[in-house]
Order: sequence, then C-alpha cells, then structure tokens
Amino acid sequence: MNRIAIGLHYDGAAFSGWQSQPHRNTVQDHLEDAIERFAGVRLATTVAGRTDTGVHALGQVIHLDTELSREPFSWVRGVNAFLPPSIALQWAQPVDDGFHARFMAYERMYYYALYTGPHRVPMVHGRAGYLMLPPGRRLDVEAMREAAACLVGEHDFSSFRAAECQAKSPVKTMYDVTLAEDGNWLFLRFRASAFLHHMVRNLMGGLVAVGRGRYPAAWMAELLAARDRRRGAPTFMPDGLYLVDVKYPEPYALPAADTSASLFHGVFADDGAR
Repeated sequence: MNRIAIGLHYDGAAFSGWQSQPHRNTVQDHLEDAIERFAGVRLATTVAGRTDTGVHALGQVIHLDTELSREPFSWVRGVNAFLPPSIALQWAQPVDDGFHARFMAYERMYYYALYTGPHRVPMVHGRAGYLMLPPGRRLDVEAMREAAACLVGEHDFSSFRAAECQAKSPVKTMYDVTLAEDGNWLFLRFRASAFLHHMVRNLMGGLVAVGRGRYPAAWMAELLAARDRRRGAPTFMPDGLYLVDVKYPEPYALPAADTSASLFHGVFADDGAR
C-alpha cells in the first residue's frame, strides 16, 4: 500500500465547503470523484483542514492510500483532467505510512483579502471580502493592529468559536497576526497551531469592528478573556478567506504554498509561501 500526499488549490465560492455531503457539491466529493475516474477505484482522502462554504485554499493538503503505482506528476495531470476548473492539484509526493495530513500538521496559515472602497469590485466577487465605506473614510488599521496583538500566544479562543465547533479544546496557539495595506485593500495573515470552526471569520468580525471605531482596541483583549462567543462581533463573510499553508515536520519536505497567481502575491514575503 502506498501513501500519497497531495497539495491542491480551489476556489470555494461555488462549493458547500470541503466535507462530503449528500448533495455532493463539496470539494471533497468532486475530488474523490475525479480520483476514482483516474485510478479506477474509490479512494478515501484525509484532509489537513476542513474549509467552510465559500472559503478558498491555496495550500490545502490531503493524503490517500492506494495500491496503484504511479509517478507523482501522473497523479497531478491525471486527476486534474477530471476536476472542474475551480479545483486543481498542484503536486503529489509519496510519503511513509506514518504521515497524516491532519494530525501531523503543526502550523496552519490563513490569509484574508478585504476591499474597503466605496463600492464592490465585481472582478473579485466571491474571492475577497468587502466593506463599503464612504469616500474618504478608512479603517483604523493601527487600532486593528493593536487589537490583534493580544491574540498572539496560547489562549482559550472560545469567544471566537462557532457554536457547532467539535474541537476537543478551545485552546490554541496563535503565532502571528499581520496586517498589510495596499490602497483600498487590507490583507491579513493568521498563523496558528490550529484553528477552531469559524475562528478566523470571527476574529475578522472583531477586528473590523475595532477598525470602524465601534470598539476600542482594548475590547479585543476583554473579549478574548470573556470566553463567550455571545459577546463577540458577527461572523465575517467567507469570501476573502484562504487556507494558504500547512506545515509538517521537516523530514517530509513537502512543497511550499504557491501564491503567485493570487491576490496575495508579494504581500507577505516572509512566510515561506512563494
């Protein structure tokens, strides 16, 4: 039996999230259908992170077990031939049977792309969040940075956890929250050991509320300490959220995430993505 690790990109706008559902319009269902057409047998996939409806991926990782023997690029080329245009394998790499896409990951990284002009941008519809502000109005990004600083470290993130979250513990370690401005665009990077269900979108809701002046920066620390989701801001839209990278122990040397064809190209030059 051979275990294969696979990296993939997808535009999540048209899908009901990652995880298989009876109606089958999920990334996992389309992917496993394509793998079956290529391999001639149904193969189960294990994913690093289950993304929600409308959330995208530039660095998703899965693994599968198969008795087939194929060159790595044959998996990429062959499976891609049966996938819809909004899903694409980027690489495939043999790994030992101790590798696990979910449980061996020690760090995950999400980006959020937010447009803050006076109107929406149709060309990035479904691929970026938006906040329509009157001409001359801007988010207070420095206040948002101050609010984000309290999130770094090991914390109980219950205030940013969805009610239906099934994680055993709300305690996670946030390594970094970085904000970068480019005109009307605001890009955010979140790096953590793992994330709770809706955690990044709930963090975005809180940070945007601070940026709009609805709460002072210190409110974010108070909310974190409260461990009460009911006191938080509304969950922000999924459109601008991307799973960008998943890190594994060095011996596996899996390819870095490729952001060169995305909204984020060159925005964060120090995170190992290319």
